[in-house]
Amino acid sequence: MVKRSFGIDEDTMDIEYYTFFKWLHVADLYAFVALFCSSILRIFSGTKRQRILPNVPIVGVIGGKKVGEARSLFRHGSKDMLLTGYEQNNGKPFYVPTPRGERLMIPPKYVEELKNEPNERADFPATFIEMFEGQYTTIGTEQTLHPRIIKNQLNQFMPSIFPEIDDEVQVALLDLLPDCRDWTEVRMNDILARTVARASSRMFGGTKLSRHEEWTNTMIDFTTDSFLAAQRLKDYPAPLRPLAKYFVPELAKVFEHFALAQKLIVPLLTEREQSKEASADLLQWMLENAEGRAKSVLSAINLHVAFAAIHTSAVAVTHIIYDLCAMPEYVQPLLEEMEAALAEGRPSKKTLLKMSKLDSFMRESQRFNPLLLITYERVAHEDLVMSDGFVIPVNTQVGVAAQAVGFNPQFYDDPLKFDGYRFHKLRESDPQSAGQQQYTAANLRNMSWGYGKHACPGRWFADAEIKVILIHLLRNYELRFPEGQSRPQSLQFETQNLPDREATVLIRKKHVE
Repeated sequence: MVKRSFGIDEDTMDIEYYTFFKWLHVADLYAFVALFCSSILRIFSGTKRQRILPNVPIVGVIGGKKVGEARSLFRHGSKDMLLTGYEQNNGKPFYVPTPRGERLMIPPKYVEELKNEPNERADFPATFIEMFEGQYTTIGTEQTLHPRIIKNQLNQFMPSIFPEIDDEVQVALLDLLPDCRDWTEVRMNDILARTVARASSRMFGGTKLSRHEEWTNTMIDFTTDSFLAAQRLKDYPAPLRPLAKYFVPELAKVFEHFALAQKLIVPLLTEREQSKEASADLLQWMLENAEGRAKSVLSAINLHVAFAAIHTSAVAVTHIIYDLCAMPEYVQPLLEEMEAALAEGRPSKKTLLKMSKLDSFMRESQRFNPLLLITYERVAHEDLVMSDGFVIPVNTQVGVAAQAVGFNPQFYDDPLKFDGYRFHKLRESDPQSAGQQQYTAANLRNMSWGYGKHACPGRWFADAEIKVILIHLLRNYELRFPEGQSRPQSLQFETQNLPDREATVLIRKKHVE
């Protein structure tokens, strides 16, 4: 029997031993039978059931198609289903069938009413727990430390962090890109993911983390393995998952990542305590705000931050590169804007604010390619009555069709046309609302970052990180698609909208002597 350290206690998040069954010896059969019987009993113990509103349409259930068929279609056809439902119902609520039940898509006016509801009534973490099987992977388990640190210290210290990000991106691209004196074909998604991971790690704990290859690997793989573990677990009926978890290799990998994080980060935290030297990074802020949390807990939280930060930024910047390769006419104007802004010095908060066209192009790319097709997801723990009398039933998961909102012709002229300068022109025409047109804006017309108190607190760091990567790429390299290749189609898996990881880009270094 093989035992591995890959579990986390629900309350303390300390690393503990879970048993992973590779072979079932006779001595283990008693435990196996007990777990099996316990799981079977749960099947008959009753589950929380959703109440479907009879007067709200279910998208995809037409022409004799049954709900079960529509649920299966959602796995890889979610984008079209959400766009169709939003357009057909003209801003009114509708259900979208998913493999785990019907989700209620709500209009912006209800978002405004729900934004201040506590988790006891409209639960935000519960949606991540459901999506990533958080009771097993720990993703979505409610933590208050890192959101608080990101909102306060990270955003406050952004000016001092800029040089570190700039330096790490420059070094990372030199390390990761091949010697492309001539046109060289590369899988850009992989390079960008590692660049984002290293830049983020520089903010986490300096070069001791950002230049540590094993840490970079575990930051990236933690997200992938958590997602795969959740999907494997969902193949089993919910009552059987307490038993099934022992047979999911990806779940073992998730907790191996936690063990590695503890091995690498706890000594760094101890070193910081002993040296008494303060640094402007995540490790330091965690120590200062630990409030009695064990160092092993802080190491695990670092992976949770990585989960939120790396996947989001890597997906966004990959989409942007694909869009620039598909529409190369934008490259030179953006480059000219960069050079004018950087005449004052290296990338900083001040210089990035002068890159309105770049910000606009990023926002338009986000409008067409949000990471999540459904945002502002909440689980109703009781009936929620809206001001117009509409009732969101208990046990209903609600959300907003984020991309569909961005394609609303009431919000944008010619919304199905990609206009990289759309938001730059809006800022120029109405300076008073310029902030609402920025890439980081979280409002009812741009739901990609969420909305209200749970809107992504790290979006300003992501904004800076992505812009610094684009600055270094566009100033130092030429990029295009291979001959005959168009922009790769994005891949939908349920609510996620991902760039094609296998797609290649041709890259050539500028100014080769």
